[in-house]
Amino acid sequence: MKKSMIFLAVWLLLCGGIVRAESAEPSSSPAPSVEDIVARANRTAYYQGLDGKSKVQMTITDKQGRTRNREFIILRKNTPDSDNQKYFVYFLAPADVRRMVFMVHKYAAPDKDDDRWLYLPNLDLVRRIAAGDKRTSFVGSDFLYEDVSGRSLVEDEHQLLRTTEDSYVIKNIPKKPDTVEFAYYLVSIDKATYMPMKMEYYDKNDALFRVIESQKLERIKAVEGQQEVEYPTVTRSVVKDLRTGSTTEMVFSEVRYNIGLTDDLFTERYLKRPPKEAMR
Repeated sequence: MKKSMIFLAVWLLLCGGIVRAESAEPSSSPAPSVEDIVARANRTAYYQGLDGKSKVQMTITDKQGRTRNREFIILRKNTPDSDNQKYFVYFLAPADVRRMVFMVHKYAAPDKDDDRWLYLPNLDLVRRIAAGDKRTSFVGSDFLYEDVSGRSLVEDEHQLLRTTEDSYVIKNIPKKPDTVEFAYYLVSIDKATYMPMKMEYYDKNDALFRVIESQKLERIKAVEGQQEVEYPTVTRSVVKDLRTGSTTEMVFSEVRYNIGLTDDLFTERYLKRPPKEAMR
């Protein structure tokens, strides 16, 4: 789990005094390459702004309709002049996960595994998460650890399957199929914002078994440098496991960008005693 699976685009368009961090391709320009589409979408999904913070309400619903809830705050900081990133996830509720922390140092280099930690407050235990655990359930939900901070672009071969009026549809085939549970997955990328809007995972029999959808997209205002900008941001995301009938929804609120997070917040010293930025 190094760079990110899903993908960039920070094109700037001046409109009404606000710079929008998005852009559709001009009709007269040539169609972008699949590499360009994937890279732009990766940027939009994971790298907008210098840093970011949001509150997340997670609802897990099983096939009988029974629900479990999670509430947490997620901090994210980009590393200047590289695609490395740091994530800090602090759980607020319910009681059985309160004060739990998940932290990631994500590395862009394809030969370097991410560093990941999980703090379990009930055991007062800090556990390193092995590289092989990246496609396991994130705190009992239908999201995976890899979904939180992204899949490396270099782990897959990318093919532009089709282009619609509104979207690019990319087929992604893992270069090491024995390391993952899917044979390939399709990503629908919005042309206007380059935001990945739908991901569909297929098994070796071409059967669809997992779907992730970005169901709500909002423009969040922020200041970048000395300009006011707007970042297209997914504020509701849903994943469905078609095999188990389970569904997990994540709703993002209080989203903020470029708030001046410092590197020392993303260190082991704060796993047991999280900084104030992570707790409110």
